[in-house]
Amino acid sequence: MNSRSIVNFFQVASLLLVLVVVALLAAIATMHFAIHGAEVEVPSLKGMTVADARSETAGLGLNLNVDNRYYSADVAPGHILTQSPAPGTVVRREWQERVSESLGPQMVDVPNTVGLEQRVAELELRRAGLEVGVTAKLPSATVAEGTVLAQDPPAHAQDIAQPTVNLLVAAPDSEAADGFVMPDLVGLPVVSAQSALTKVGIKSATPHYVEAPIGPLGTGSALPVQPVKPGAVTAQTPPPGARVDQTTIVRLTVAK
Repeated sequence: MNSRSIVNFFQVASLLLVLVVVALLAAIATMHFAIHGAEVEVPSLKGMTVADARSETAGLGLNLNVDNRYYSADVAPGHILTQSPAPGTVVRREWQERVSESLGPQMVDVPNTVGLEQRVAELELRRAGLEVGVTAKLPSATVAEGTVLAQDPPAHAQDIAQPTVNLLVAAPDSEAADGFVMPDLVGLPVVSAQSALTKVGIKSATPHYVEAPIGPLGTGSALPVQPVKPGAVTAQTPPPGARVDQTTIVRLTVAK
């Protein structure tokens, strides 16, 4: 092979290499635009009406889903309270944008359903504009099957988060319980509180000990507030009246 042939060979090889590099760069650019062209930035929806938010997200190729509805004294009814993913998040088109809708301030009075038959209780709740949440059963030898034993939140509760009421309903004494009403343990010795929970199969976390609060001395005709005894429960989670089951972990705050 003479020198001219060698030069021509390298020229052709160089040209082919350039063409391959250009093709690769074009492919990479195409993939980049294909990938990022399918991505959008989540807009801020808080405070918008659900209809406006739905229009906004649809224009970006996102799917709006109202997951929950909460009472709010700050956000008008029908407007967005929260959203997920957060504004500014970059997601793919067709992504689900989950939001919660404001119901405005709590205007309904929670009816008292304790003692009512379950179907009647559910009807009363729906008439009040409330939803029936979780319904648990507790065996009872003294109350008729299907009678509501407790509710959460309780009757006439204020500042509730959601328009949902959970019910605890009496079941035949032979049936296994699938839920219990959280008792009021505040003031009890921690050992007694833990024993009461253990008897129904409810677990409790290691107690959190705090300095016992000192009440104010009485003035005039007012009696002094009795001091909290060391070892007494001063707070509990979940609160009294809440529905609990064997998966619940009760947390107790105890005075030192």
